[in-house]
Amino acid sequence: MKKLNFPHPLVLLIGFIILAAILSYLIQSGEYDRAIDEVTGREVVVSGSYHEVDPSPVGFFDMVVAIPRGMIEAADIVFLVFLLGGAFTVVEETNALKRGVTWLTTHFKGRENLIIIIVSIFFAIGGALNNLQEEIIALVPVILILTNSLGLKPMVAISMSAGSAFVGASFSPINPFQVGIAQKLAELPLLSGAGFRLAFMFLAVSLWIFWTIRYAQKTKTEPIQSNSTKDENNLEQSDWRTTVILLLVVLTFAVMITGILNWGWDFNEMSACFFLMGVASGLVGNLGINGTAASYIRGFKEMAFAALLIGFARSIFVVLEDGSIIDTIVYGLFTPISNMPSQLSAIGMMIAHTVLHVPVPSQSGQAVLTMPLLVPLSDLIGLARQVTILAFQYGSGLTDLITPTNGALMAILAAGGVKYDDWFKFILKKYVILLGLGAVSILIAIAIGLE
Repeated sequence: MKKLNFPHPLVLLIGFIILAAILSYLIQSGEYDRAIDEVTGREVVVSGSYHEVDPSPVGFFDMVVAIPRGMIEAADIVFLVFLLGGAFTVVEETNALKRGVTWLTTHFKGRENLIIIIVSIFFAIGGALNNLQEEIIALVPVILILTNSLGLKPMVAISMSAGSAFVGASFSPINPFQVGIAQKLAELPLLSGAGFRLAFMFLAVSLWIFWTIRYAQKTKTEPIQSNSTKDENNLEQSDWRTTVILLLVVLTFAVMITGILNWGWDFNEMSACFFLMGVASGLVGNLGINGTAASYIRGFKEMAFAALLIGFARSIFVVLEDGSIIDTIVYGLFTPISNMPSQLSAIGMMIAHTVLHVPVPSQSGQAVLTMPLLVPLSDLIGLARQVTILAFQYGSGLTDLITPTNGALMAILAAGGVKYDDWFKFILKKYVILLGLGAVSILIAIAIGLE
């Protein structure tokens, strides 16, 4: 029997764009009124304001036009990917990263599990603090160097980087793009319930690391050796340039996280940080001005497909928005929950957020779309607002692990040379278990009266 394979990522996303256009003919158009939220400064929906509007089906040509429009709307993320790719290509061509990996594998030889734990924790913390997604794309080649040197499959590289980051983000007590904005919209203090969230984040990340190590042990092969002994000797010899470049990389992430948490930075400021990091690294690494520029161009080329996937993924939302059916989908998903007991309502919210995050892959976008509706609803049925936010976190956050409409995920898989169908098989059971852990967390939060 012929094996059934998933289509190419680009074909898959185009299929979703076509499906979105078809749904614009089948689903009644409707809208909520919008208003500016004084606390967050963002435009949010007005609870109880849903009303039907005239149908606005998306025709064939308008659907095609939505593709470049999606690219434009995702421009800040697309250019972040380009500048990230360029910067890390510069760093990689100075051999600083390879020397760092060589040092790591030499000093931790025979302790591959410890390396997996350290790298996974690093990315999980990055996900928890900064909702790492697109930033991971340029780091995948670096992680592949590490996993190849240890005889580990590319799947392990994706699991301990993107997988760990997504899990950390989903259970985070501080993720500004998810729990942070949701707590503001729900008028709850930032970091409220942090201890409870941290306990379940520890459990979730520990589970993920255990699964990653188990897969790595089952699939381990002989390490990929360098073709040249001279190359190996060169990589083992570190100098002041390598130290300075690696410090620049660490400093860039430190400044970027500080800017996001304290100065309101977004993708454009992050792009600027990575651009400066790349230029400085090239000059310190003795590539020269022309060599640094050439490395940037090579990085842009390598990231082109990943950036393309992000733009196509955004186009799905553009089509749904043009068809005025996003609000109808939200109304249809969350209205039935109001008639359920509080425990079932909370689990129902998590499931509804899971479904909604497929067409709305933005965490902050989903928060401003749903929180103003669900906070009054949770008050009405006696459900703590903190629990409502947990349902949002787990439902939307964990979906990032599996949905092909997450452009960052598809781009990361493309950068790592991992097929989506292989990732789907790897992740499916783990995803269901993590959703179950989220449901347990929600029920415990209700039982102890988490506020």
